[in-house]
Amino acid sequence: MVEKHNIIGIMSGSSLDGIDLVDVDFWHDGKWHFEIVAKDNYDYDETWKQRLSDAFYYNDNQLKEIDYHYGLFLGQVTKRFIDKYNLCPEIVASHGHTIFHRPQEHYTLQIGDGQALANECGVTVINDFRTEDVLKGGQGAPLVPIGDKLLFSDYPICLNIGGIANVSYDVDGQRIAYDICIANQALNYLAGKFHPTHDVETRLIASLPLQFDRDGLIARSGTVDNQLLNILNSHPFYAEKYPKSLGREFFEDNIKPLLGKRDDISNMMATFVEHIAIQVGNSIVKAFQETSLQMLITGGGAKNKYLVERIQAHTKHQVVVPADDIIDYKEALVFAFLGLLRSRNEINVLRSVTGAESDSSSGRIFHPNR
Repeated sequence: MVEKHNIIGIMSGSSLDGIDLVDVDFWHDGKWHFEIVAKDNYDYDETWKQRLSDAFYYNDNQLKEIDYHYGLFLGQVTKRFIDKYNLCPEIVASHGHTIFHRPQEHYTLQIGDGQALANECGVTVINDFRTEDVLKGGQGAPLVPIGDKLLFSDYPICLNIGGIANVSYDVDGQRIAYDICIANQALNYLAGKFHPTHDVETRLIASLPLQFDRDGLIARSGTVDNQLLNILNSHPFYAEKYPKSLGREFFEDNIKPLLGKRDDISNMMATFVEHIAIQVGNSIVKAFQETSLQMLITGGGAKNKYLVERIQAHTKHQVVVPADDIIDYKEALVFAFLGLLRSRNEINVLRSVTGAESDSSSGRIFHPNR
């Protein structure tokens, strides 16, 4: 009989759209399989949203404090999830919430104290999946490609559009992956600045400020600003070779200054959607010159119908938008898988993806103090 492993994965994305939790059964019969048992999303209240956003500017003592309290908070949310669905997980695997990502300085920080989390939820926790790779000279990102390779091998190309868009595919049997561009970090920032005009039917706007551009309605109503588009597309990052990764620093330093001084939100939305679509298309073209393949799109951006249309317009590959469970919870699912691999001392971070000196079985393990 094939042994199943039940793992909870927790993901908090850079776009601050809440905490994704998923409980997954994994089993291996020569190939890895999974089944989602339960899933849920917990929105941040305004206090936590502000604290996580402000943490980018915190000093060391403030970071230590929020690291601990965010770990407690994640533990409480996880315990609620476990109780709600009557779960018995072996492990909780937590991505935490990224505050800094500076691989060029051999530094990355995902808050969410593992011991506090384990004590609160009463389950062994594995977290801090990025640091070991960064210390080995790697980017520490993206981490999802090991899941793309082993859990979603039916799709030759896997594109994730969260706060940052990244892509994953095989080249000569090795997994290659890298961050493409800022995505929902910018689109959600613009959505929060939007005020309804005659350009968009206000009956479709539930409340202000908006958390995101539902279905891409605002972007669709706008006109692309070619001057801004050219400035965005000309950034040197896009000409760099992989491995490469992005963090909030890139948004704050390079994107936000271009978007923060204008009030034609729908036009900037349309322009940034086009920017994302062009960069996705350029990235895939470099990898597959002649072949047309299936490209799986997940992450919050997969629900932005206008963005998906524009991506399809800039690539010859067949865009595949999966069921909502996979769109919404793929990253949390893969972090559950990373935790399982770490518990088995198996490789869960690939040097071919990150550029580190070696593969890693990465993650810190915390047992609850009972």
